[in-house]
Amino acid sequence: MKFLSPRIFVVGGFFVAFLLACAPTAQAVPSFASQTGQPCTACHVGAFGPQLTPFGRAFKIGGYTQQGGDGLVAKIPLSAMVLGSFNRTSAGYPQGGQPAYFDTNNNAAVDQISLFLAGRITDWAGGFVQTTYSGISRSFHLDQIDIRPFTQSYDAFGSDLRVGFTVNNNPTVQDPFNSTFAWGFPYVFSSIAPQPAGLPLLVGGLSNNAIGMTAYTWYDRSLYLEAGAYTSLSSYAVSRLGTGYGQGALPGFAPYLRAAYEWNWNGQSAHVGALFMSADVNPALTATASTGMGGQDRYTDVGVDAGYQFLGDGTHTLSAFAIYVHETRQLNATNGGNIGASSAVDHLRIETSYWYKNTYGLSVGYQGIWGNAAPSVFTANPVSGRANGKPNTNAFLIEADWVPFGKSDSVAAPFMNLKLGIQYVAYTMFNGSSRNYDGFGRNASDNNTLYVFAWMAF
Repeated sequence: MKFLSPRIFVVGGFFVAFLLACAPTAQAVPSFASQTGQPCTACHVGAFGPQLTPFGRAFKIGGYTQQGGDGLVAKIPLSAMVLGSFNRTSAGYPQGGQPAYFDTNNNAAVDQISLFLAGRITDWAGGFVQTTYSGISRSFHLDQIDIRPFTQSYDAFGSDLRVGFTVNNNPTVQDPFNSTFAWGFPYVFSSIAPQPAGLPLLVGGLSNNAIGMTAYTWYDRSLYLEAGAYTSLSSYAVSRLGTGYGQGALPGFAPYLRAAYEWNWNGQSAHVGALFMSADVNPALTATASTGMGGQDRYTDVGVDAGYQFLGDGTHTLSAFAIYVHETRQLNATNGGNIGASSAVDHLRIETSYWYKNTYGLSVGYQGIWGNAAPSVFTANPVSGRANGKPNTNAFLIEADWVPFGKSDSVAAPFMNLKLGIQYVAYTMFNGSSRNYDGFGRNASDNNTLYVFAWMAF
C-alpha cells in the first residue's frame, strides 16, 4: 500500500523530496527569534503570538528566511511548546459521556506538547514542521506544516514583488493575516469542553488531513494574492501520521483562492481580503476511512475578512479582526444519495484586543453560526446533538493574559517565553437552540466554559 495516494503523487512526492533535501542542512534551520536576532515583540503582538505584527507578516511571506541573529543560538533549529490547562463547564458531562481519561467536570490537562523544526534553510527556502503529543487523546500526531520551497523578490515597476510557494497541510495555516482560521482568535481553547458543530469546511475541516500547494505574490508590501489546490492524504498516511479525516476525504483537488490588500502607516496597519474554496468530499466513516457511495458532498466557501492594528511605540496596542464565511452544501452522500439535499451555513467571527507594553492583554470576541435545518444529518444526542437539526450558535468570549517575558531585556531571552491566561466562553445558543438543544435537557448555558491555561515556548 502506498504512503500517498496516486492523486497526490506530484505534490506529495515534491514534499517528501524537499524534506529529504533539507535534512543534511538541518543545523542551518534555527528557531525564529534567535534566527532574526529580534525579540518576540518584533513579530508578535503581546510578545507571544500567534498574532503577527507587520514585521511578522513580512517574515512569514518572505519564507521565514530573514536573518540577523549571531552565535550558536542562531544555528539551533529546534523549539518546543507546552500547554497546560484547567477546564470547567457550568454543567458537567453526563456520567459516562465525558471524554476518555477525564472526569465529568473540573479537569486539569496537559493539552499538548509540541516540537518544532523551524526557520531558514537557504536564502530562498524555509518553513516549519510541528509534531504534537496530545494530552487530551493521549496520542502523537503530525501537526501544522508550512514549508516554503521557494521565495524570491523581484523589481516590478519600481516596487518590490515577492513570489513564493507553500506546501502545507491545513488551508489558512500559511495565511499571514490573523483574521483567518488556523491562527485566529481564540488562539487556544478548551479541547475538553463541548464545542459547537456545523462549522464551514474552511474552519478546520481539512486540518492535518490534507496536503496542498499554493503560489503567492506580494506586491509593494500591500497586495497579496494566492492560488492553489488541496487534496487528501491516503488512509494509510492519515493513520500513520496520527491524524483523521474530520469531515471526510477529498477524492480530487479542491481549489483555494486568497486575496488581500494591506495598508501600513504611522504605527498602524489595516487590511481587507477575501477567500474561496470549493471541495467535493467523501464523508468520513471512521477517523481514517471514507466512502464515495451514494455520491459526494460538495462544500463551497466564500469569505471576506478585515483587520486593524494600532501598534504605536509598543506601549498601547489595539487590534481588531473580523471574518465572515458563507458556505453552501450539497449533501448528496451524507443524505444517502438524496441528490438535491442542499443547505447553507454562515459563520462570523469578531475579535478585539488591547495590550499594555506587550505584557498585559485583554481580548473579547464573538463567534456566530447559523443556517438551515438538516434533521436527516443532525439529530438529537446527549451534549453534542441538535434536536432541531440547526447549527445556530452564539458564543461570547473574554480572555485576560499576562506575558512576563518575550521582550529584548527579558530573562533568558530569546530562549523562554510564557503566557498565563484565563478565558471564559458564554453561549446564548448552542447547536440550534438556547434550551434543551440536544433533546436530552441540556441548555446552551450549560456549556459555558472557564479555561485557565499556562502556555510555554522555549
